[in-house]
Amino acid sequence: MTILICIPCLLTGGTEIQTQNLVQALVRGGHRVVTVCYFEYSEEMKTRFREIGSEVVCLSATGTRIGGWRGIIFLYKGLRKAVRQYRPEVVHVQYMAPGAIPILLLRLLGVHQIIATVHTMADIYPNLKQVHFVQQYCVRAFTCITECAERSFFGSSQLYTESTPIKRRNHFTIYNTLPAQFPLRSERRHYGQRITLGVVSRLEKIKGMDLVVPAFARVRVKYPEVRLIVVGDGSLREAMQEQAQEFGCTDRIEWVGQQSQSQLPIWYGRMDIVLMPSRSEGFGLTAIEAMANGCVVVASRTGGLQEVVRDRVVGLLHESGSIDDMVEKIILLIANHSLLQQYSTAAMRYVKRYSFEQYSKLFNDLYKRVILLK
Repeated sequence: MTILICIPCLLTGGTEIQTQNLVQALVRGGHRVVTVCYFEYSEEMKTRFREIGSEVVCLSATGTRIGGWRGIIFLYKGLRKAVRQYRPEVVHVQYMAPGAIPILLLRLLGVHQIIATVHTMADIYPNLKQVHFVQQYCVRAFTCITECAERSFFGSSQLYTESTPIKRRNHFTIYNTLPAQFPLRSERRHYGQRITLGVVSRLEKIKGMDLVVPAFARVRVKYPEVRLIVVGDGSLREAMQEQAQEFGCTDRIEWVGQQSQSQLPIWYGRMDIVLMPSRSEGFGLTAIEAMANGCVVVASRTGGLQEVVRDRVVGLLHESGSIDDMVEKIILLIANHSLLQQYSTAAMRYVKRYSFEQYSKLFNDLYKRVILLK
């Protein structure tokens, strides 16, 4: 089967990482995969997609975004060329952006077997009527990354399994996955006197990164030996470093910048508690990566995090935007190493439900069944 994977950009982000996982799952399933990028891309990501077996087509030679009617005409011509050249049995549209235009254009071009995946909650979509129209009339399956996200779009949800009834039009949840090569820790964690906190994130306000250093400074008042590792980069890095100077904790924070996927397990291995104070989060890939390494996640009660991080089972949730609540949850764990151990051990068992093998099996099964629909 030939499959087109359509995506607005190929940069380093969660959507691209999950799309890379999808491509790898389909290639392993024996399919020919062509990734079509409309706008921005990096050479590194193009290379990564090719290395896992996908052909890559970039519609924009310069990697620039085109808006308005010019953008629609540009997309129509680019998608028409790709559809005519590769004659795909299925087209999988990632993120729907911009708007639902790629899906509508593909239907105009005569493509019937379309799957769409959204990687966020519905709150970023101003017009849910458009989403419902697309789901009911334009795609065979509309997949979400958590049941919480699916309910935000459609008011109901169901996890897709190989026994799930499939109709001409469907919406399901298929959870995101750990990358295929991402290691799963098996040995128990051992906690000494010094506990290390960590973040692995874009350093942006939507990720709650403006809350991290103030929370860390308050934890240090009670536990001076605690440390913080910051993995990632973004527009708030300088502001966060200024906060560290203001609170007098510069010498207790290690800033390591953006790291490659292959290096992340090393950094997770140095963290005991991973903070995810996001203001909005569709899924939270960092959460399952951290749990795979036996870290205990303290995350905000928002979006997919409240589903992925089971509160008081594998980690702790705090009220979104609340430094007070975040500090309370961190101190609870630092003060009780047995609880920290309990959550860590539970997380390593729990995270297996997000395995690449399960994800690959489900999507390959969905493709096989979609292609039979008329």
